[in-house]
This record gives sequence, C-alpha cells and structure tokens, in this order.
Amino acid sequence: MATIPPDVPDWAVRALSDVYDPCCREKGISVVDMGLLRSVTVTDRHARVELLLTSGWCPFASRVLSDVEDAINAQPCVETAEVEIVWDEAWTTDRLAESARRKLRFLPDPVAAGDRNAYLAAHRPHTEEAS
Repeated sequence: MATIPPDVPDWAVRALSDVYDPCCREKGISVVDMGLLRSVTVTDRHARVELLLTSGWCPFASRVLSDVEDAINAQPCVETAEVEIVWDEAWTTDRLAESARRKLRFLPDPVAAGDRNAYLAAHRPHTEEAS
C-alpha cells in the first residue's frame, strides 16, 4: 500500500482504490497507490478530501477531482463531499505504493544505486535459456 495517513477511514481507501489518475489508468494504478491521498475527514456527513498532485501542471487535475468526489459521494456515510488540492506539500515518489513503483519502473536515485550496470543486472527479470 502507498503511504496512507493513519486517520483516513478504511472505507475511503477502498472507495478511492478504484479511482485512477488518467495517466496511470492503463497500468491499473489508483490515486491511493500513487500516494495522492493526504486526508479524508467527515463532519456531519460532509466529507473533505485533500489530494496532492504529481505535478502542478497536471492536465487531468479536474478529472481526478471529479472522480474522487463521485467515489466519496457514493458512500453511505456521506451526503456531500468536497475535494481540494493541497499545495503546501509536494508529491514525491516516496509516496508510491511498491506495486505502483514496480509498474512505473522507478529506479532509485543514481547516486544511491552506485554502479548502474550492476543495479540493472540485479533487478532485470531473468529469463531461462532454452535447453
């Protein structure tokens, strides 16, 4: 799982696990797995969701906001919902779920990897040679 704040209700995580950033839909990476979810609070059946964006230039931001709002509004404990983008925290790849990291093939920082060729050799899928 991605980095999910501990106070986010399980029902919200489940609902948003079926919401995809259009850039990652074909890879099956949800907004939860991307680590875009910052908070979900509910007061008097009104839900407030805070999201991070991978980029302030995301051309699909309005689509993601609408999809998240629809998914939250569909929950029985919610009558109304608002979704806001948070600008005081930057999204980083540290927020990715391990499954998303593998699908996107994010490699570590080149300095941390040390020897690039050795790192790639150790992490490439091995194919068995035909006998």
